[in-house]
Amino acid sequence: MMVDEGKGYGAHILAVPYPSQGHVNPMLQFCKRLVFKGAKATFAITNFVSKTMTPKSDTVSIDTISDGCDDGGFMQAENVADYLTRMEVAGSKSLQQLIRKYQDSNNPFDCIVYDAFLPWVLDVAEKYAVKGAAFFTQACAVNYVYYYAHHGLLTLPVSTPPPVELPGLPPLDLSDMPSFIYVHGSYPAYFEMVLSQFSNVEKADFVLVNTFYKLEEKVVDSMTKVCPLLTIGPTLPSLYLDNRVENDHNYDINLFQSDDSQLSTIINWLNTKPPASIVYIAFGSMDNLPKRQMEEIAWGLKNTNFDFLWTVRASAKEEKIPKILWKHRATRVCLYIGALNWRCCRIRQSVAFSRMVDGTRRLRH
Repeated sequence: MMVDEGKGYGAHILAVPYPSQGHVNPMLQFCKRLVFKGAKATFAITNFVSKTMTPKSDTVSIDTISDGCDDGGFMQAENVADYLTRMEVAGSKSLQQLIRKYQDSNNPFDCIVYDAFLPWVLDVAEKYAVKGAAFFTQACAVNYVYYYAHHGLLTLPVSTPPPVELPGLPPLDLSDMPSFIYVHGSYPAYFEMVLSQFSNVEKADFVLVNTFYKLEEKVVDSMTKVCPLLTIGPTLPSLYLDNRVENDHNYDINLFQSDDSQLSTIINWLNTKPPASIVYIAFGSMDNLPKRQMEEIAWGLKNTNFDFLWTVRASAKEEKIPKILWKHRATRVCLYIGALNWRCCRIRQSVAFSRMVDGTRRLRH
């Protein structure tokens, strides 16, 4: 990237993520790489996130926009559909204000990288003659399935006898599809959101996908025929890849606060165990397992005779946590209530388990 000697950087990128942990992390890591390549990057978080934490990055500037729920974030909205509507209305207005603020400075934006969940950002970018780049957090295979569904090339609910064949992908059973496809009608607002990613993507100057070519060669080649696709993954801290970006050890923004008092207890417990002897269990920030399924997993883990550390979201109701976890707590089981940074556990190997959205397609692919 050529650096403008007058500005001291090659281009100024504004990044607008969808405000959930799994979308914030990849885009922020991409911004760090852009800065490493000579660009300037500004990362737009919501006012609510800005109020509830102190995000900081050594290389990426932080600014704010409104999602229409400045006092409570997503929980302030009545439901998913209400939140998305609020975010589009308030987000469009506050994003325009942000663009104008930087236009009046010496650092106007040259390009807006926006989460594909927020297609309205591209409309705002066009209004101000700023280039727009759609950022797809999910794998290319998942995006291509949604592309076909959005354009009516994949009939929903799927009635074609399996396997379903799409260009660039191996034959797919229904259970191989993203959960919004194979469980048609589940989470309709989210389903509409993943399809709306393609509502105006043909107008984007670039389409960035969080994958790498060798992982998904055939489907990348197929999708490149319908949009200006660039693979930019994997979006992980440099520490876990090539170590080329200095001091890039963390994701920097954690939307879920950790309990430091519990953390010290966990470290002490782990230090009493032999190396590589603990099973770590976490099901992320979105999915809610039924109580019965949690109990089945807990009994299965107990019967392995391995000690295990299970992190459960703070919002989980206590009665939903299997009794067996309480019974063996502090001996064979370490139960953490809240958000735990997996890096502190020094995990060596992992097994993916996903019931929703893109997980099943990722597992097979």
